Amino acid sequence: MDVGQGEALIETLRQRFAANMQRHPAVAWPAVEQKLRAAPAGLKSLFAMERTGGEPDVVGLDGAAGLDGAAGSIVFCDCAPESPTGRRSLCYDRAALDARKENKPAGSALDMAAAMGIEILTEREYRDLQAFGPFDRKTSSWIATPDAIRKLGGALFCDRRYDHVFVYHNGAESYYAARGFRGRLTL
Repeated sequence: MDVGQGEALIETLRQRFAANMQRHPAVAWPAVEQKLRAAPAGLKSLFAMERTGGEPDVVGLDGAAGLDGAAGSIVFCDCAPESPTGRRSLCYDRAALDARKENKPAGSALDMAAAMGIEILTEREYRDLQAFGPFDRKTSSWIATPDAIRKLGGALFCDRRYDHVFVYHNGAESYYAARGFRGRLTL
């Protein structure tokens, strides 16, 4: 990401922030911009979130709105209506990808999240996100899976249907064109 791309991203984030004040009523844009300019690695992660279709926006400050962050932190989350298009057709993690013998996907959700410098949402964070509007009404998103489930070969994903959030399981090696993942970043 070059300087021009960074400035364009900050402007995109500012416009999205202003258009969606219900996600962050207690947060002022100058504080967000100050954090962005002081965190080049965070800005790079947000650029990756934006580039892959995540439409990141501020969803919390100091633990507000349930998507907890450390004291003094600002929390960004993917707020695209559907699972980000540039992060679909991925199995859950590296072990699942390595276990596939045929028809391997391009990668895994956890590897991609790590490369982007973000964290995949937990079930609680996914449910908290739904307080800001209906997300994943046509798609689904992998979520952080407890070790006990993962050790048995499974992984969890969520979606929103019938105005409710559902949590499902699948083999971690599975991948679908309509399943991606949502991430969060704390600055």
